[in-house]
Amino acid sequence: MMVWPRPGGETARDARIGANPAVIREARVHGTRFALRGPMHVAVVGATGNVGTSVLRALALDPEVKRIKGLARRLPRAHFDKAEFHAVDIARDALAPLFRGVDAVIHLGWQIQSAHQPAQLERTNVCGSQRVFEAVAEARVPTLLYASSIGAYSKGPKDQTVDESWPRHGIATSLYSRQKATVEQTLDVFEARHPEVRCVRMRPALIFKRDASTEIRRLFLAPWWPRSLFKPSRIKLVPYHPRLRFQAVHSFDVGEAFRLALQRDVRGAFNLASEQVLTSAVLAAAFGARQVATSQQFLRSAAALSWQMRLQHSDPGWVDLGLDSPLIDCSRARTELGWNPTRTSLEVLRELLQGIYDGAGISTPPLAPPFRVSQSTDFDAPRAAQ
Repeated sequence: MMVWPRPGGETARDARIGANPAVIREARVHGTRFALRGPMHVAVVGATGNVGTSVLRALALDPEVKRIKGLARRLPRAHFDKAEFHAVDIARDALAPLFRGVDAVIHLGWQIQSAHQPAQLERTNVCGSQRVFEAVAEARVPTLLYASSIGAYSKGPKDQTVDESWPRHGIATSLYSRQKATVEQTLDVFEARHPEVRCVRMRPALIFKRDASTEIRRLFLAPWWPRSLFKPSRIKLVPYHPRLRFQAVHSFDVGEAFRLALQRDVRGAFNLASEQVLTSAVLAAAFGARQVATSQQFLRSAAALSWQMRLQHSDPGWVDLGLDSPLIDCSRARTELGWNPTRTSLEVLRELLQGIYDGAGISTPPLAPPFRVSQSTDFDAPRAAQ
């Protein structure tokens, strides 16, 4: 695949500072603060969801992270090493007092549903994110890591990959995409006003893991859809469209990317995805299914009708997002973070589908199944040395 070139200077990283990382965690060079390695106290906003629990897992295994402050609307029952939790609404509650004294804020908070209530989504996603950024500056937190998305990108190619310099105007017909693009623009302004804060933004592809299966089913379909429909061996038809080409990434790999960015002196954006591209042909071959040709208009109409009838929760903008988002190149994450995905896109998708069939989840409000929890064994990683 070809890679769309990045303009000169986009990937230049800030100069490292020679200092003892075990003692000094920040220094000033020409009036700018740079984060250094050392014992850290980290606040994670949106800590109980798909990515949040994976970030907690990655940080718990890092001996240089000593304390984690998890912020979420609802408190979890599950235990996470090193973490203490606070119930917080980022669109309403005071955030700066919770951020004071921490070395970094990782902002993952995002409300996906319901598109039937766009004002509520705007309040949480756009206004809430701006309040998080402002609280970081008020509390003088030296590092801010933000979970953006490939949804922030404008329509792009499906026959080559693009890097982090691709335009970020979103997909006009997708509410999710427009809000992701808006928050990135807000962060641009924040960075210009607060150069003392080291800002990193991640732009992952579709993020899946077994433990998020119940949440994803609930968010995008409906809880009454039979789980048996999602058993991989029972999938016999897949839609065919020339632009049905997408990537995925495992939630654990995204969590690891945040940990690496926390520990390295980098700024700017990082694409995150498996290099494997999923197409109709790849899916049909993997599941032993038959391809069925369809059009974008048909998919949009079917999504719109079923969404308006409350048969499923994905508005038609998600169809446009899937077909119009570009494929992404992750060279910068590999070279500057030392990040490599541990699973292919197909492996990630299979894990999701099997998790939906099994009713997998974790005992946090976003991820817990309604009646039982099928705990994933690979979530229970060895505990880090305290």
